[in-house]
Amino acid sequence: MIGRRPLLNGLGLAALVTAPGTASARDRAPEALSAAPLHFPRDHGAHPETRVEWWYVTGVLRTASRPAARSTDEARPDFGFQLTFFRTRYDLKRPLSSAFAPDQLMLAHAAISDLGRQRLLHDQQVLRHGFANARTALDDTRVRLGGWQLRRVDGAQGRSRYALLMASETAGFALELTLDAPQPPLLQGRAGWSRKGPDAQQASRYVSEPQLTGVGRLALRDGGTREVRARAWLDHEWSNQYLGRGADASPDRAVGWDWLGINLDDGASLTLFRMRAQDGSVIWSGGSWRAPTGGTPVDFEQQVQFEPLASWKSPVSLATYPVRWRIRTPRGVFVVEAAYAAQEIDARRSTGFPYWEGVARVADEAGRTLGWGYLEMTGYAGRVPL
Repeated sequence: MIGRRPLLNGLGLAALVTAPGTASARDRAPEALSAAPLHFPRDHGAHPETRVEWWYVTGVLRTASRPAARSTDEARPDFGFQLTFFRTRYDLKRPLSSAFAPDQLMLAHAAISDLGRQRLLHDQQVLRHGFANARTALDDTRVRLGGWQLRRVDGAQGRSRYALLMASETAGFALELTLDAPQPPLLQGRAGWSRKGPDAQQASRYVSEPQLTGVGRLALRDGGTREVRARAWLDHEWSNQYLGRGADASPDRAVGWDWLGINLDDGASLTLFRMRAQDGSVIWSGGSWRAPTGGTPVDFEQQVQFEPLASWKSPVSLATYPVRWRIRTPRGVFVVEAAYAAQEIDARRSTGFPYWEGVARVADEAGRTLGWGYLEMTGYAGRVPL
């Protein structure tokens, strides 16, 4: 059995240390979610006055020694990965007076999707925020929970460069990546204000860094260590009212969502989502498309239609998830298909609910591959407690 330390040694990561700029509290009562213009790098950092916040990195990995693909259909990835850090604040009425306050909690999920063997390796952690191994920073992205870390610095031309580390003795993997952004951050919705429902405050501040590229190393307990090339996507969101108010049966109360972040092969970036009510109806939908050259994204608010084409039933949660979709957008029709069906994450020891999170292929209606990314589906195994 390979423990965390041998896995890290195999990657040359045993000496990696992040200087954790603590997200010390602001001594004031919580405010409504601010619609003020975003400023970077400050808004890459934590927003502890809000109820929920996450930094979410997903992507696909190709073994570096693999011959170059001659077509997009040959460029199928070997692995996918997810690393998500959550910061939650439970008591929004009490002034935020200490980074060690018990109402600040950190959670994290890490996963490797092995496409060749069609298996999912995953782990989860929960710690109270503010201790040495559970920290965020106010001035930039520096997030740490246990040995899992995500850190941002300015790279070439002021673009973001991220260092990512996740390792699990339990699941038997370790991944180290350096990822570079080719363009400025993508501000989702209207300048980073992303509506999630009919209530004006049912929204998040939402920043994406798509088309991240980089290199690193992946170690598997039963598969050795390999150099990898990565193409990834980072989302950073914070909100006080993500799913809406009221009882679960309220028509404006979402129980979950379907989301896609796709790095298209032509360099464009595609975001698609919808919020679902308990009866399966759509409360809100949205997304964006950004051109390969960058610029202002095209917003898809209330212009996206999801049509499920095939489904899979989890033997663990007994939830049924759509694993093939036809999605209509202002930029055309896309067919989305899971790389393999069994990519459900049982997160009941941390966030409290199972959800589906995995590698997906995006094609046109003729079946031509347009890109790869991640599909997330929540609320099928019960309401998301946000």
